[in-house]
Amino acid sequence: MRACDVVTGVKLNYTEELNPEQCRAVETIDGPVLIIAGAGSGKTRVITYRIANMLGHGIPQSSILALTFTNKAAHEMAGRVRELLGRKLPNLIVSTFHAFGVRILREQIHRLGYRDSFSIYDTHDQLSLLKQTAREIRFSLDSVDLYTTLAAFSRIKTGTADWDDQTLPLHTLYHQYQTHLRLYNAVDFDDLIQLPIAILSQFGEVADGYRRRFSYILVDEFQDTSRQQYRFLQLLGGRHRNVCVVGDDDQSIYSWRGADYRNLLQFERDFPDLQEITLERNYRSSNTILAAANGVISHNTNRKSKNLWSGSDGGSPVELYHPEDERAEATFICDRIKGMALKEGLKYHDVGVLIRANSLARALEEGFLAENIPYRISGGESFFQRKEIKDMISYMRLCANPDDDVSLLRIMNTPRRGIGLRTLEQLQELARARGISLFSAMHAALAAEDSPLSSRARDDLGGFVTLIDTYRPKLLSGRRMAETLSAMVTEIDYWSYLVSEHQRNEKVAKWKLRNIELFIDIVRSYERDPDTLDSGLFHFLNRITLQQRDNIDQDDEQGKVNLMTIHAAKGLEHEVVFVAGVEDGIIPHARALEEHERNIEEERRLFYVAITRARRRLFLTCCRQRKVMREVINCVPSPFLEEIPAGLIQISEVDIPVEHDEAADYFAMIKARFARSGV
Repeated sequence: MRACDVVTGVKLNYTEELNPEQCRAVETIDGPVLIIAGAGSGKTRVITYRIANMLGHGIPQSSILALTFTNKAAHEMAGRVRELLGRKLPNLIVSTFHAFGVRILREQIHRLGYRDSFSIYDTHDQLSLLKQTAREIRFSLDSVDLYTTLAAFSRIKTGTADWDDQTLPLHTLYHQYQTHLRLYNAVDFDDLIQLPIAILSQFGEVADGYRRRFSYILVDEFQDTSRQQYRFLQLLGGRHRNVCVVGDDDQSIYSWRGADYRNLLQFERDFPDLQEITLERNYRSSNTILAAANGVISHNTNRKSKNLWSGSDGGSPVELYHPEDERAEATFICDRIKGMALKEGLKYHDVGVLIRANSLARALEEGFLAENIPYRISGGESFFQRKEIKDMISYMRLCANPDDDVSLLRIMNTPRRGIGLRTLEQLQELARARGISLFSAMHAALAAEDSPLSSRARDDLGGFVTLIDTYRPKLLSGRRMAETLSAMVTEIDYWSYLVSEHQRNEKVAKWKLRNIELFIDIVRSYERDPDTLDSGLFHFLNRITLQQRDNIDQDDEQGKVNLMTIHAAKGLEHEVVFVAGVEDGIIPHARALEEHERNIEEERRLFYVAITRARRRLFLTCCRQRKVMREVINCVPSPFLEEIPAGLIQISEVDIPVEHDEAADYFAMIKARFARSGV
């Protein structure tokens, strides 16, 4: 054990900073612990103090493993602990599940027959591989949705679904896709959990080593764990049992990507001696907002009982507005925002406008543009998903792993090198015959005296192979990667390629070249960062790929209204929140209920999450009619509105002419709907 591994001389005075329940959560170090942390209950603060307290009690940094779901959350958690203790913590591991899976694979993947220089395929890479695999086995993709197919493959691989009548025709394609992944020494995101589980399950001495190394485990956002992630956790912590999980079943809203809130119940069964601590005091919202949220979520039956409360005053009532249509809805939201900005000094970035589905965004965006209200949409295209950046990453990945056929196929003719389809087919035939990758086939074809390639094809291939062989050792050296990448961009004359691709708009070409320069600056900053423990090419590429998984937009630009889906708003908070489209069929979403009747509880949890994003003001809008595709439909208020307790909602009148015949009937319906609540 290194001397710097143990933190000494630290005394935390947290009793004045935390409430009694939070203190208990911080002080309960040994044994299994379940912390039910309600929305806004200071969960991150508790986790931070708990880790600091563990370190203060002499537990080595390297013995603690803290797992969460986004790189942003992991960095924030580690940063808060460092700030609290006032020192660097080089051996403390605060990581996402997937990043920790990469750590294990970097150390142990050879046990499964892979080489250490494996690539991680993101969704774009998987799509390319899927297309290539289908071509090779002559599987027609004409009637297949690629994203749906990948989602089905993911469910099958992770065991959340079995083969059925719909997926059985994809059986051969699935197994060939898996074979190609293995051939290319590549893994996808599901493998970052599945393969470590396989290693820990099959190799007992390896599992024992990790258990000894990480004798204290903490999991944040436990309600978002999948069955596979729970199995991962069980393999690591099931013996020493110093496992603390923190979560809130009322905020479990990601079942569509494998999250299973029932892991809370499974944890109780597997660790019957656990200590359960519930955090109910809310430090975010007014009591009015909390009472509305409590009233809604209390209608769910499969939940841990809790009642959020706040020490602040009651607060403004929840305001419900019934606009004529989506345009009037946007006008109302814009008018309210501008009015509060003018009269109350509200900052635009303190406003969140939440929607259940992206389809509701268009009318709101039009309203913001018309009223000159700056806004940003969370979850837009990642910088690393832009084509020019993907090209640069593919060059680097091929240098890191020459067996990565997906990256090779992406850049083989980017810029154009004249490597034609016939040449590619000949290379693929050679690769299949010898069981090698395309790059190895290129080398073999160039070395063979009886090569079927034409002299021109040999020249084109030779230039590409020489390029990769020249830059590969330079990038793998781990030194001056940014300068090496810049030199490669110049040598392949990527600027001319951009100009040829955008002949009518050189500004676009310049903008894309500027993006590449920014990417090179990212590489340079990574190399120069003193906190970077491994500045090598593999680590950089793995980190880039993992960062793209974060759903939260990390752009912290100020002065803009935040327009986002409720799913994207999870973990965020705003002074003022507007929830648009609170209508039956939207909240709850009709398609979710069609898939399974029990989804009503998750839809209610989603509405609960939306409500609890607001600190002091909450506005709900429910249109009288809405245009869906090209059809105008009449809307009915969400049934969840009836579940908000009496006296908390203030209904705003709709600005429509009195002579509309349907006005009286509509308001009669609304009043009848809320009469039972006493509003």
